[in-house]
Amino acid sequence: MNNIISNSTYYRHPSYKVFFHLVGLFSNHFKTYKVFKTLQEITFNTTIMKTLGYIFFSLLLISCGNNSAETNDKNSSEETEEHHEKEGIHLSLAQAEALDLKVDTLTQRNMDGFVEANGRLEVPPQNEATVTTIVGANVVKIEVIEGDEVKQGEVVAYLSHPNIIQLQTDYLEAFHNQQYLEKEYKRQKKLYEGGVGSGMNFQKAEADYQAKKGLVSGLKSKLKLLNINLSNLEKGNIQERVALRSPIEGAVQKVEVKTGQYVQPQTDLFEIINTHHVHADLMVYEKDVHKIAVDQKIKFTVQSLPETELSASIYSISKTFEESPKAVHVHAEIENKKGNLIPGMYIQGRILTENSTTLAIPESAVVKNGDRFYIYKAEKNENEWSFSPLEVKTGKTNGGWTAIQLLKKQPQETQFAFNNAYYLQAEAEKGEGGGHHH
Repeated sequence: MNNIISNSTYYRHPSYKVFFHLVGLFSNHFKTYKVFKTLQEITFNTTIMKTLGYIFFSLLLISCGNNSAETNDKNSSEETEEHHEKEGIHLSLAQAEALDLKVDTLTQRNMDGFVEANGRLEVPPQNEATVTTIVGANVVKIEVIEGDEVKQGEVVAYLSHPNIIQLQTDYLEAFHNQQYLEKEYKRQKKLYEGGVGSGMNFQKAEADYQAKKGLVSGLKSKLKLLNINLSNLEKGNIQERVALRSPIEGAVQKVEVKTGQYVQPQTDLFEIINTHHVHADLMVYEKDVHKIAVDQKIKFTVQSLPETELSASIYSISKTFEESPKAVHVHAEIENKKGNLIPGMYIQGRILTENSTTLAIPESAVVKNGDRFYIYKAEKNENEWSFSPLEVKTGKTNGGWTAIQLLKKQPQETQFAFNNAYYLQAEAEKGEGGGHHH
């Protein structure tokens, strides 16, 4: 049979030779070598051979074309991704500022195991003080305004009135009388003990002295409350005005008087608050009370600083419920004070009941494209910001934050856009053709 085929005009036909040449060239790709060895043992007519040759030739071309296209598409996709990451979105510093773009490093947050609680910033009673006067007087000078920081004992105002002068003269008179009566008391005592003095005279001298001593002590206390220097007064130096001083260190919260105003005794003149000891007062509903305990950490924000997360630690839990709503007060000492917290500020907090944390980023920093999620890596140059997309896996979203998992490890100091991610995505789509965006 082989001889017949070898000598056959069919085998010498050009189409027949081309067909077996192609089979030999691509037999490994289709693993059909054995099939074609069998075909050598069969006599084909010219029409059949041409048809088979065309079919196999077409299949080979299609297969090679598809493989080439897939490879090119894959390479093109990788190159495009690398190109976008390299080129990124470029914004001038002015553009970034106008968009109020926030940039920061990734942070660890507790996305599970917490109790939401809201409340206000407060100060303990011992850190609030009201300045009053013990005598009726006129305000002759005010030394502070609302918002001023004052130290303990610092003068906040001066008062003057004839009553104040009269109080000093009363003290001087009583003080000198006391000195005279003290001498008389000692003289009568010596005579009585020597058996030459009257017992009645001794007792009267003692009574007069003790009475005057009590009066002087009372007047002295009043003068101390008025911050009058007794040593100078006992030398005859009478003060026409007296100083009102702050009893604590803190900030002047209220000024309730005007210069020249007459104020009655015990009138509230100034309110001082020590804001260095402000604490968080949160309300926890009955259903969550069993989850909280002393020393648990609290993460919270205030409306005036929405982008800043503060931390605190629980030091006290109330033992009684508020009726409306039914909740308990939880007091926490703030750890990262910056002097910009004011009593009365509304706060939103999360009491962490578990210690597990994960990488998280603000929800506004994550964009979705198809089935994939991206955040934008940020790099600052001399005159611009550049942003490049980075694919991530997302988890839970709580309190405006989304848990993420990086698919490519990044240095710890890497910064990311914390907001306006959809704007950056829109700029990236506009710039798929290349170029910068300014």
